[in-house]
Amino acid sequence: MFKKNTRHQQIPMTSHVDELPEKLRKRLENSWGGVFYREIYSRIDEDAFAELYAECPSRPNVAVNTLVGLEFLKAGNGWTDEELYDNFSYDIQVRYALGYRQLGEGDFDLRTLYYFRERLSRYMQEKGVNLLDQAFEKVTDKQLGAYQVKTGKQRMDSVQVASNIRQMGRVQLLVEVLQRVERMLNEADRGHYAEAFGPYLKGHAGHYVYRMKGEEVGPHLQRIGEFMQQLITELKPGYASQAVYQVLERVFGEHFRAEQTQVKAIPNAELSAACLQSPDDLEATYREKRGEGYQGYVANLTETCDPENKLQLITKVQVASNNSDDDQFLAEALLNLKERSELDEMYTDGGYGGKQSDPVLAEQVVTLIQSAIRGRNPDPDKPHLADFDIQLGEGGKPSQVTCPAGQKVPVHTTHQQKSYVACFELSVCQGCPLLKENKCLAQTSKRDGRYRLRFTQAQAQASQRRRRSQENKHRAGNLRAAVEATVRSVKLPFPEAQLPV
Repeated sequence: MFKKNTRHQQIPMTSHVDELPEKLRKRLENSWGGVFYREIYSRIDEDAFAELYAECPSRPNVAVNTLVGLEFLKAGNGWTDEELYDNFSYDIQVRYALGYRQLGEGDFDLRTLYYFRERLSRYMQEKGVNLLDQAFEKVTDKQLGAYQVKTGKQRMDSVQVASNIRQMGRVQLLVEVLQRVERMLNEADRGHYAEAFGPYLKGHAGHYVYRMKGEEVGPHLQRIGEFMQQLITELKPGYASQAVYQVLERVFGEHFRAEQTQVKAIPNAELSAACLQSPDDLEATYREKRGEGYQGYVANLTETCDPENKLQLITKVQVASNNSDDDQFLAEALLNLKERSELDEMYTDGGYGGKQSDPVLAEQVVTLIQSAIRGRNPDPDKPHLADFDIQLGEGGKPSQVTCPAGQKVPVHTTHQQKSYVACFELSVCQGCPLLKENKCLAQTSKRDGRYRLRFTQAQAQASQRRRRSQENKHRAGNLRAAVEATVRSVKLPFPEAQLPV
């Protein structure tokens, strides 16, 4: 049964905190513990979590704001669950941050936290809503209002976050899955398949690989694939609902093709980056960046960056498999950020901006300013579409073009409705020095001799992003740069930037 926690709002007459000397009490109040209590813990909306609990009369829940606050502290400090529980039980500063003045007050079993996470996970799977994410955003929104933080300018950056899993070769991964399938079986089935599983149970999966020679990999893969196909067919009636069986189905589909009566291993070069990396982390993926391989996730952070703000606040955190594109993060975040803030300018690096975010940027009326643009830089001695100022109207459609010489003309769609054309006045163009120096992108028309500039919607959006990026380089300061320090501080608590599994 859900019960809201208001106990912390009534300070007890006497407590263990009161036993501290006055100097230490003030120090505790002004420490991070006091700040966390006032700025985060007291702002957590417990009512949003009421749906996780039964409505019928039953034993009240452990304080939700305490459980949520502990999750925030765990992420901020990189604690294990055991460290989290020890700090809650014995560290007076941590307990003060969570509204407790007495040692021993609010005690709960560590399993309670596991059950809470299970409820959160099940709710997200059923409703598609991350309640912890919503809690963070609600706390942030209250802080934005309390400190009058300007939100018109915001910046965004992403970082690779590794999953704390073993790096396994292909055969080792498949053997590891087979070993777990064998442990899943009941006693009767284990006896039935004992001979077939025999070669894969001699030590851990790594031992199986150590005994292999390079030229033996192909035949071993073939035998594993055939055995997996047999297991999938024969075990389905009794084990289809088991998580291990579902992993077996997944890895077989990712590594093998069933062609009529034959099983063929998919070549290494054709394996997807989304393939399972470890049976201990089903969502981690593989990605190469700047020649280095990563297994895990990517975190995307957005924060305010108006120079007039006395402090900047993180407004949104996104986490996804590390094969997700930065442009996808931007597209998915814009609607939420517009609803919660007064965002009108977003500062990013060159990884953002593209076919996914461009239409959303236009729809939400947000200007993207990038420190760089993907791809090669255009030759400065040759004309480029970014030399033209293309004004985008309703829905991000080009409406007017201003050429480098200052001539403004309207934009029209072509007959096929697939691109746009701007027609410049011949009398003005003939006296333009850029045209005489062959530095204008507009081309003359055989029909009437006027100069025309043709471009598609995507070309217009890309060119204007490049134009804004070039203009931003001439401004004083770099509003995007400091977000990298924020990103570093978020992953710093985790050893080697690895998330615990």
